[in-house]
Amino acid sequence: MEKNYKPKLGVLFSSGKDCHFAMYKMQDAGYPIKCLITVKSKNPDSYMFHTPNINMASLQSQAMGIPLLEQETAGEKEVELDDLKKAIVKAKKEYGIEGVVTGALYSTYQKERIENICSELGMHVYSPLWHMNQEEEMHKLLEEKFHFLFSSIAAYGLSNKWLGKEITKNEIEELVKLNGKIGLNIAGEGGEFESFVLDCPLYSKRIEIKKSTIIDSDEYTARLNIEDAILVQKERVQRE
Repeated sequence: MEKNYKPKLGVLFSSGKDCHFAMYKMQDAGYPIKCLITVKSKNPDSYMFHTPNINMASLQSQAMGIPLLEQETAGEKEVELDDLKKAIVKAKKEYGIEGVVTGALYSTYQKERIENICSELGMHVYSPLWHMNQEEEMHKLLEEKFHFLFSSIAAYGLSNKWLGKEITKNEIEELVKLNGKIGLNIAGEGGEFESFVLDCPLYSKRIEIKKSTIIDSDEYTARLNIEDAILVQKERVQRE
């Protein structure tokens, strides 16, 4: 194998900011991204998989021009890992992937389980965001022109006013204050919030939400249900 060989990769894809950012970093480092791997869990409280608006992953796949491989799971703890393994085996067969990308920041639970599966299959796992400073990650996303919103919230200190609007520096500053006050995870990795990417440098078109509904569970728990969204041309930046 040649010295500078870059293995073909599949991305464990959830529609949120971390998997997008991890993929962006790997692609930027010259790794070919062959497919997106999405596990659609029927359990909204899945231990392993992001569930809000996972049905919109196909639209994001179109925006990037990268094929999407979807695998359903009942979302039972530990049993859902068999479904993840099935999806990775399928991606290896259909797209010739030799490794997997994850957007893990600090979740050892997810990272270890993915690594165990890939180890059994003789594949390497790439987690380019691992132990990245969480505040730094949020600011970097904005710097790199990632546009995203919160698709769910589940933490004291947050309310449904966070849902459906694009995250800016102001929201990040508010998260930093909440972190200092009550220890809220700035990057949402403890499940405090989940995100949905509308646009980023990987997209040839951006996503525009046409219809959505906020579903409240209680004062600090709610989710944004995207019912209709389309791809639209990106506005060209005028050269001075």
